[in-house]
Amino acid sequence: MRSRKNKGLIVVLVLALALSIWTLYPSQDRRPGTLHALEDFEAVSGSEDEHSYEHYLTTHANTARPDEIVRIEGESYAQSDGGEFEVVQGYAGLEGSAVITPERGTLRWDVPVQVSGLYHIRIHYYPVEGKSSGIERRLEINGEIPFRGADALLFDRVWGNREENTRQDDRGNDLKPRQVEQPEWQLASFKDSAGYFEEPYQFYFEKGSRQLSLTSLRENMAIDYIELYQEGDVPSYEELEKTYDSLGLKKSSPSLLKVQGEDAVSKSSPTLAPISDRSSPSLEPYHVSKIRMNAIGGMNWKLPGEWIEWEIDVPEDGLYQMAFKVKQDQLRGIYATRSLTINGKVPFKEMKRIRFNYSPTWQTHALGIEEDEPYQFHLEKGKHRIRLTVTLGDIAPLLRTVESSVLELNQMYRKILMITSNQPDPLRDYQLEQRIPEMTEVFERQADTLRSVADYLEQSTGEQSDKVAVLNAMVVQLEDMAARPETVPKRLDTFKINVGGLGTWILMVREQPIAIDYLVVSPPDEELPKAEATAIKQVKHELGAYIASYTEDYDSIGNVERKKDSITVWITTGRDQAQVLKGMIDDSFTPDTDISVQLRLVPPNILLPATLAGEGPDVAMQMGEDIPVNYAMRNAAADLSGFPDFEEISGRFRESGLTPYRYNDGVYALPEQQHFPMLFYRKDILNELGLEPPQTWEEVYNTISVLQKHNMEFYLPIDDTLNNANLVPNATFAMLLYQNDGTFYNEDGTRSALDSEISMDAFKRWTQFYTNYKFPLKADFPNRFRTGEMPIGIADYTTYNMLTVMAPEIRNLWDFTIVPGTELPDGSIRHEVASSTSAVMMLENAANKEAAWKFMKWWTDEETQIEYGREMEGLMGAAARYPTANIKALEQLPWPVKDYQNLEKQWKWVKGIPQLPGGYFTGRHLDNAFRKVVNASENPREALSDYVLYIDEEIELKRKEFNLK
Repeated sequence: MRSRKNKGLIVVLVLALALSIWTLYPSQDRRPGTLHALEDFEAVSGSEDEHSYEHYLTTHANTARPDEIVRIEGESYAQSDGGEFEVVQGYAGLEGSAVITPERGTLRWDVPVQVSGLYHIRIHYYPVEGKSSGIERRLEINGEIPFRGADALLFDRVWGNREENTRQDDRGNDLKPRQVEQPEWQLASFKDSAGYFEEPYQFYFEKGSRQLSLTSLRENMAIDYIELYQEGDVPSYEELEKTYDSLGLKKSSPSLLKVQGEDAVSKSSPTLAPISDRSSPSLEPYHVSKIRMNAIGGMNWKLPGEWIEWEIDVPEDGLYQMAFKVKQDQLRGIYATRSLTINGKVPFKEMKRIRFNYSPTWQTHALGIEEDEPYQFHLEKGKHRIRLTVTLGDIAPLLRTVESSVLELNQMYRKILMITSNQPDPLRDYQLEQRIPEMTEVFERQADTLRSVADYLEQSTGEQSDKVAVLNAMVVQLEDMAARPETVPKRLDTFKINVGGLGTWILMVREQPIAIDYLVVSPPDEELPKAEATAIKQVKHELGAYIASYTEDYDSIGNVERKKDSITVWITTGRDQAQVLKGMIDDSFTPDTDISVQLRLVPPNILLPATLAGEGPDVAMQMGEDIPVNYAMRNAAADLSGFPDFEEISGRFRESGLTPYRYNDGVYALPEQQHFPMLFYRKDILNELGLEPPQTWEEVYNTISVLQKHNMEFYLPIDDTLNNANLVPNATFAMLLYQNDGTFYNEDGTRSALDSEISMDAFKRWTQFYTNYKFPLKADFPNRFRTGEMPIGIADYTTYNMLTVMAPEIRNLWDFTIVPGTELPDGSIRHEVASSTSAVMMLENAANKEAAWKFMKWWTDEETQIEYGREMEGLMGAAARYPTANIKALEQLPWPVKDYQNLEKQWKWVKGIPQLPGGYFTGRHLDNAFRKVVNASENPREALSDYVLYIDEEIELKRKEFNLK
């Protein structure tokens, strides 16, 4: 009896507990803030930002959309400003006139608008030869940018394979086809360059004469005309199918048209060259050990707006099905999206968003309602262009929503930071919910929003994945912080990490890679080829690849045939770089000079033992700044200044690039790359704080005081490596030293000059940033820059490439300029900085020095450096923009005009740091002295004086060792 009562009591308790849990954590359907439909995300994302396109559309929501076309001829502009504009007749086969717009300047047209309303805008343009990057323009209507996004409109160039047939090296490996421009007149709508909006932008024009301006930001273009128009409605497949019978259309005769992916006739970017995939023997063409260009796309075809176009020749009129052999093995828990056009038109609405779901293997993806019900495309006899374009599709509103969340959460993080600092007192109650009343409401609202995004993804893909886990982790933390606001200060670090994770999530999801082996056009009832190889073929493939790993030479790149004049060149970077370089050598250097080059990919640390063993190369590339002079001391590097045309060749570089390679009246290398610092700053945050980018160090101190008042930080570069054996002198110290006429060594290079008053003062000012102003000794600047913790800082200029690619949520919110300088009594400002370089050097034991010198001249030539830079950016994207040391080549790389002007302005102030015997002690002991001051509170003068003695001793020892006076 008692047992029954106990069981009943247990049941009641369990029910009560379940009810309480259900009450505390209601299902997602009961949450008032939950979003379920895609339209809900459209309504939420960016709705509160008055500069956003969403806000612009909301403002003009009840505006008419007049169904008329207003054409403005390019050459009939009303006003030009800041550039040399040329009107030409019959340009590139055009019937009529066009205006050629250069890389800078503004054109304004008067637009006669008959009916007020929202219009789309399109432009008929021709990509004039330039720096091979996307064409960029800023749009203004009546002197104002209508919304964010119109300030950076992108227009594509057209690219194709240089050769019709794939070339091979003398070992039977396919060579990656070089991509060249194939410009043609194009009609393009003004669209969102980030791909967040699928349809072209709409712009409001009042009735009357209105002004439309285009300002050049990057690259040249010829303009035939600009039109205001309305996009027509695209019918659905169901509507289109009903017309087939009335038109008397029938299925085509049995036939199968197969077009290899690598045979694409044109593409929007040079990154979209054919690729080699060896994952399956089913790929066409296939070889077990040799490189075959047998696919296209992959990780190179991922950014919104990028397109690839193929041409098919249809034998007869009729209805066809279409299929692609694809692999989408990068986006688990999400899908890649493409839109399809045939001869420039979307055939029906469903082709605007074609989903490619995750699969680790190759799949035959037939376009259809379901697998056994393919779409039927009406194709007339003759040639047709089929284009696939990367589009975000259903993902776009999700990305806009999450990006809006990231910006708001980062803003909230900065507000909390202003109260707690980045090292909150664990024993203090900051009462954040009272001092920031909206905090808990923001946390709750963003938790609901992010949960809805996660739920939508999970429902649409049918699986959980790491993409959803990132969102759920943020949701859990936001809900808990909203419920327990007193714990927020203790959890700031994890909060920052999770918000940073959301920023990375945006980047990952925005990228939509797929690879294509071939496309198939066939009658609707035709059986499609199988995508995967049989088990027997797969086993043969794996065995063959294993055997080939012992027989193939994977270190040598490209052709290995030796001519009469032959040199060996070692390169230490990746295989992609080596293949690009070898392709250029075989294309231009060897045919022009009749000198063959044996290019080998080697580890960086192998040069010394190989040289000692007499097995070194003739030329070594991408060497560290300290290596050439160290080899020269030991008579292992060749003096280049002895060549008759050396002075002419050295004029390609700034003196700062050659300084590290000068030794005993000789020059022992030529610079390949040159890096130097720039000042990066967040425009939005500095505006909030009422600050301008500082031009002098005095202004830096004022900026620091304002930042620290808001618990933000100014970043200065510091090397936090544990091994300081080969440290270069700190960039901040070098700035302060050079801007005050200081030097690292005395005139004859026999002693350190760091014991001078100028050096002591520079060292003291440098260390005070960390002792008096408590700058962090270790900081991830790009990530803290993203969050706004460090809204301003000095970093290597290549950080620009990283931020452009890796921080999409703050695009257009940051900029860079020259570093702060030292003001002189006459009011002028000095902005000197030190640079770091990499070099190409000739070894003293080179068998054919003349041939080696010809190679070095070819490699550092303007045209070669431009081509290599463009090839690398084309292959690996904007993050791989090449920091060439060639003055004219850097100007021709695809930098926006304004950004290049800032770079050039800073480059003029760059100074090199000399290399001399024992000089490696300078960076090492400068760092030691710095650590002693910052960590052990040593007096700066005493600390530096002590370590200068060590530097002088090492220099003296090395000079004795090499019999130098």
